[in-house]
Amino acid sequence: MGEQHSVKFPQEVVDEYAALGVDLPAMFSAGHLGTRMGVQVIEASAERVVGTMPVEGNTQPYGLLHGGASAVLAETLGSVGSMLHGGITKIAVGVDLNCTHHRGVRSGLVTGVATPVHRGRSTATYEIVITDEQDKRVCTARLTCLLRDAEGLRG
Repeated sequence: MGEQHSVKFPQEVVDEYAALGVDLPAMFSAGHLGTRMGVQVIEASAERVVGTMPVEGNTQPYGLLHGGASAVLAETLGSVGSMLHGGITKIAVGVDLNCTHHRGVRSGLVTGVATPVHRGRSTATYEIVITDEQDKRVCTARLTCLLRDAEGLRG
């Protein structure tokens, strides 16, 4: 879970943030919660964000993938897409997340793919489809983020 990997970002985005002295992979990581849960962002652009999460360690008492774990994966991926859409002048703050859980998963790795539904000036909405290793849909989520001015908010 703690291994380092590099996220694939479009080069022009990497260059834009590097010019400001910003470590893009660290900024768009899964954060402390995502790290504890084994979330890894594999690919990231405003058009598509892909990430994985192990089922092991993220189950509920019946041994199935916890719905809250799916929500963490979904919010992580949708937030990364929203931040990339907003660019260097905005931060994304989740304001609505809903998840429909379609089937249980007991083992393996789940993969989430976030794609935009709406990308505006003040909000961004992403649909996140989470599938199991057999490419069966486990969860469908939708995240809407408010895009706030970053000035004074990043630390």
